[in-house]
Amino acid sequence: MNTANNTPDRPHGDTDPAIPGVLEGILIPAPRPASDRPPRLPAPVSTTRPADLAERAKALRRQGLSRAQIAERLGIHAGDRLTRLLGDEPPPEWTRRPRAKDDLRERARELRAQGMTYDEIVAELGVSKSSVSLWVRDLPKPASRSTPEERAARARAATQARWQAARLEQARLRELARSDIGLLSDRELLLAGVVLYWAEGAKAKPHRPNTSLQFVNSDPDVIRLYLRWLDLMGVEPERRGYRVAIHEEADVPRAEEFWANVIGVPRDALARTTLKRHNPKTNRKNTGDTYNGCLTVRVLGGSSLYRRVEGWWQGIASGVG
Repeated sequence: MNTANNTPDRPHGDTDPAIPGVLEGILIPAPRPASDRPPRLPAPVSTTRPADLAERAKALRRQGLSRAQIAERLGIHAGDRLTRLLGDEPPPEWTRRPRAKDDLRERARELRAQGMTYDEIVAELGVSKSSVSLWVRDLPKPASRSTPEERAARARAATQARWQAARLEQARLRELARSDIGLLSDRELLLAGVVLYWAEGAKAKPHRPNTSLQFVNSDPDVIRLYLRWLDLMGVEPERRGYRVAIHEEADVPRAEEFWANVIGVPRDALARTTLKRHNPKTNRKNTGDTYNGCLTVRVLGGSSLYRRVEGWWQGIASGVG
């Protein structure tokens, strides 16, 4: 193998002592002697006292300079050190960027100047306490105008008023959405019932090929819709069986009476109630007068209808693409 200057071939591993850094015909720059390297200069040390530097930083800030400009003038980084030097010196207006919450910030400062606490401002404006703190922390703390109990009561009242407005808006939206539906056609009821059953009803499994029609729910409106769907499917009342399922600690007679009124049958028409044993390790939330357990609706001889429901659901699932 020849090098770029046509030197004769040499055995593998030989180098030419006259040409430093030649290894197997490849020219590698020789290391630079330490004596030829320029000496490393020490970092400049500021002789300005921190207090004087802070005064210069604040003076430049008052002249309208930005953080980057001040850092360049002082020869420091525009980081935490500059922040400490500037302290609470406000930035010039031209460096402020418009923000979506500027109006809220100004209102928060007005309320703080009026003597309101953080919690009261939070309740009044509906913003986070951290935002209020960021906006008004440079203002003096107002003198206490009332007891802690009175301030807490005012904050609760303001919060309740805000939530009341939210609840009214939610009710308005629900009523608007309800009016969008109107009366259901038979086809719409068919589709609604199939989807409802496939979500909440009993279904055949590979390990349990049971095709009976059985539906369980705790919502009275859902039960009424399901019964109306059974009417559409031609399921006679005498083919329907009802059973209440509820925790043993609940008011069982009252729950049975509740469900009997929902479905429009005498209480003695219900099958024997299924009681769920109480587990003392659980912290149940479904308690009180509004808890009525679940109602199971079973259709006698419903295998044929169940197969149709399966097919209808497959048609709906494939029909959405």
